[in-house]
Amino acid sequence: MSTASTLTIGVLALQGDVREHRAMLEQCGVRTIGVRRPAELAQVDGLVIPGGESTTIGKLAGIFELLEPIRAALRAGLPAYGTCAGMIMLADGIEGGTAGQETFGGIDMVVRRNGFGRQVDSFEATVEFAPTWADHFDYPATFIRAPYVEKVGGAAEVAATVSGPGGDRIVAVRQGRLLATSFHPEITGDTRIHELFVELVRHA
Repeated sequence: MSTASTLTIGVLALQGDVREHRAMLEQCGVRTIGVRRPAELAQVDGLVIPGGESTTIGKLAGIFELLEPIRAALRAGLPAYGTCAGMIMLADGIEGGTAGQETFGGIDMVVRRNGFGRQVDSFEATVEFAPTWADHFDYPATFIRAPYVEKVGGAAEVAATVSGPGGDRIVAVRQGRLLATSFHPEITGDTRIHELFVELVRHA
């Protein structure tokens, strides 16, 4: 079993909070690299897919010849964590997406793109992060033009919800070695969710 200090976790470096994710992961004691090419993907024990714009991430992944290699790596068991647009990229289905929008897939869920509205509708909320594989805790979550999960299949586990005018919305899901959140833990200074992902990678 690998220790945290021997792990290398990649951050998909096409768009989004790449530096912030790398800084949080390095606080957790792991080595990080930016992933822009298949050769870099081949070096990592786990992959973080940051926020940004999901249609742009899909297009850039195709341009940088990463779309199929990442799909294949996920099918082969590479642990991955997607935040905001990264959650959309890990979804098997999208509501409100563009025609022909590409994702990596891997989690049996349908995600509503921009489910919480536009940039001006960004908000903060304390969510109860309640996975079955770790201690429950309250987390100060920041939602920025965030998606939410419409539904999950039997293989996926709901790890957190948030209450709002439309009722409770699913904002964190885990399926095996894959984790996804609607919110942006990389900008909070609170490393607990990154630590959970590092543990998933370490035990992979």
